[in-house]
Amino acid sequence: MNINATLVVQAIVFALLVLFTMKLIWPPIAAALDERASKIADGLAAADKAKAELSTANKRVEAELAKSRTETTARLAEAERRGQAIVEEAKAKAVEEGNKIVAAAKVEAAQQTVRAREALREQVAALAVKGAEQILRREVNAGVHAELLGRLKTEL
Repeated sequence: MNINATLVVQAIVFALLVLFTMKLIWPPIAAALDERASKIADGLAAADKAKAELSTANKRVEAELAKSRTETTARLAEAERRGQAIVEEAKAKAVEEGNKIVAAAKVEAAQQTVRAREALREQVAALAVKGAEQILRREVNAGVHAELLGRLKTEL
């Protein structure tokens, strides 16, 4: 066999192999590679979109947290203000109640003073009658001398 003929036959077989590969094997491989590339591109686009959505969601969460903190601070301030108002109201009521108790005590003291004076007048009148009785050495009748004893009480 001739080497030239072998080379020509091998070149024809190689050309047939290239044609066969380009017509039957290469298109499915290229389609699979293109499909895989489009899936990867779609995945990357979805990842970018998810990243953007995550960023937006984080911003919304931060805004909600800030709003919540502001509302909490406002509520705490309102609660503190109401607490102070309740304390002030309780103090005012306590002062008012204390004033009422002091006024009632003053009235009670005045009444006790009046009763003590009346009791003292009674005792002084009784002592005066006893003293006059001893001076006169006779019994003084309180019923007969009621007017005199009444004037003596008012003078004391």
